[in-house]
Amino acid sequence: MEPYKKHESIAALMNRSNVDTDQIIPKQFLKKVERSGFGAHLFHDWRFNDDGSDNPEFELNKPTFKGAKILVVGDNFGCGSSREHAPWAIADYGFNTIISTSYADIFYNNCFKNGILPIKVSSQQLESLMAEINANEGVRFVVDLENQQVITPGGNGFTFDIDPFRKGNLLSGLDDIGLTLKHVDKISAYEERHKKAFPWLWAQ
Repeated sequence: MEPYKKHESIAALMNRSNVDTDQIIPKQFLKKVERSGFGAHLFHDWRFNDDGSDNPEFELNKPTFKGAKILVVGDNFGCGSSREHAPWAIADYGFNTIISTSYADIFYNNCFKNGILPIKVSSQQLESLMAEINANEGVRFVVDLENQQVITPGGNGFTFDIDPFRKGNLLSGLDDIGLTLKHVDKISAYEERHKKAFPWLWAQ
């Protein structure tokens, strides 16, 4: 997992509430266990027409939002099934930050495990951010995780709360596997002791 760094990026607006994980990554694409390749199918049913061409009416297909790393969305983002493929698809597409008033708990937790920063804001803050994007599509926000700040050209910036443990993991680029590997010496020492005490369990 890549460390999360302070960055300035286009903020893409998708003003939709109750976006569930089947809309984020439809079930027909859940055929792989590796994390890569799902970005091509992100919001598939909205992004594409029946013939596979881009749907010009879908927000993220706007040229002004191309290359955005920040996704500003409506309430209750990531509801529905618990599929971890949803944050995989979001990250693979290129987003590393989501801003909303609320998230489904499982989706929220899975974001941190996949290098995505899900920021919670008040309804008033979200309305201000959406208005700024609508007034100037392609506007760039600055996200400073270390100082827990979002800065916008229109003055709608704010500070946000985040669990210190999760913040540290994002800054260091550590997922659950990375955290485990920090203790690889202790794990190896335990395995050696276990092999000596119970050699029959380790027989090939």
